[in-house]
Amino acid sequence: MRLLWLLATLVALTSAGIVKDPPKERYDNFRVYKLTIQNKIQLAVIEKIGELTKKYNIWKEYDERSRQIDIMVSPGELNHFQELLKFNNISSELMIENVQERIDEEQVTPTADSATFGWTKYYELEEIEAWLDEILNAYPLVTEEFIVGQSYEGRTIRGIKISHKAGNPGIFIESNIHAREWITSASATWFINQLLTSEDADVRSLADNYDWHIIPVFNVDGFEYSHKKDRMWRKTRQPHATNACIGADANRNFDSYWLQNNGASSNPCSETFAGDNPGSEPEAKALVEYLTKIQDQISVYISFHSYGQYLLSPYGHTKEEFPENYNDILTIGKAFADAIEALPYGTVYQYGSTADVLYVATGTSVDWVFNELGKKIGYTIEYRDKGRYGFILPPVQIIPNCEELMVGMLALIEKTKELGYL
Repeated sequence: MRLLWLLATLVALTSAGIVKDPPKERYDNFRVYKLTIQNKIQLAVIEKIGELTKKYNIWKEYDERSRQIDIMVSPGELNHFQELLKFNNISSELMIENVQERIDEEQVTPTADSATFGWTKYYELEEIEAWLDEILNAYPLVTEEFIVGQSYEGRTIRGIKISHKAGNPGIFIESNIHAREWITSASATWFINQLLTSEDADVRSLADNYDWHIIPVFNVDGFEYSHKKDRMWRKTRQPHATNACIGADANRNFDSYWLQNNGASSNPCSETFAGDNPGSEPEAKALVEYLTKIQDQISVYISFHSYGQYLLSPYGHTKEEFPENYNDILTIGKAFADAIEALPYGTVYQYGSTADVLYVATGTSVDWVFNELGKKIGYTIEYRDKGRYGFILPPVQIIPNCEELMVGMLALIEKTKELGYL
């Protein structure tokens, strides 16, 4: 009887609006530091505290070449963190003094589009899907929707195929697999729009001569959560059977060298948790099944990410070995990077294998497509910037980032074709 009374009370309080959902996560006075690492002991110390996810959060994992790592620190840990750096002789640079200020600035866009969808602000999932519906209705002869599958929370993972003629080679783009990387879905929607509306001859050729399969938001649950509850959320939203921590890194959940060579984490609280087994995340499992089904339709696979300004290619699992066609992969990468740097912005991209240029990462979508489906051209694009804003890239940079994407993509596809892969 007492239980029934408690339940009735809870229902009444909820109906009255007294019991509310938890408030949106705030990051007042959280700071982001770029650390320079000199040895394995220093790296082990930082990676260890990085597992304390409520106090610290690794924004950018250790970069083998620059020997740097970006980490967000909660205000309550600042003194301890500074002592830790001093004791271990780790040098640091403050990149963001107050993360919440960056988040607030990101939301304030006086010049943002109001009535029509555009690229001067970031949109929520519902708005992106409504825009996608408009595009499908406006261009019925050259577009069609495809469904990858369902997320853990029951959302539909949607994509759009753009095809101007039968028999075109296919290019597949997956975007926003990491929830907090909002610039990726903004760039994906802009790219879709350009393929359909641009009058530039090179862009028209790109649209007319290739079939484009594009998923604007892959991690639909995480993306929704990053807008509604926690701007810095990265993972999926599936609960873990034996741990209170939620979600896995969907881009470590594919069955390609899964959880090998320290390329992901087995800790459910880690930002790079690989899941309990390959394909444990329904989103990753659905993508594997969908790509396997249409594998004969695609020749190139590209995954949109942020941040760091990289064009990364297989392998992710080792820097001791490289694909047989690695010279071609580098030639294409150079074309991409050179085209972007030639723009007035002068943005510099590094290119090369994930494990060699950045860090060992296993179970990624690009490596799975490369290794298991045998698609010999696959890249991860890590967009702007180098850490001054990190994941919270100001809306004013959306268009410049997209312009860089387009010239880079034009060069990438042209060189890929020239080398005989398309």
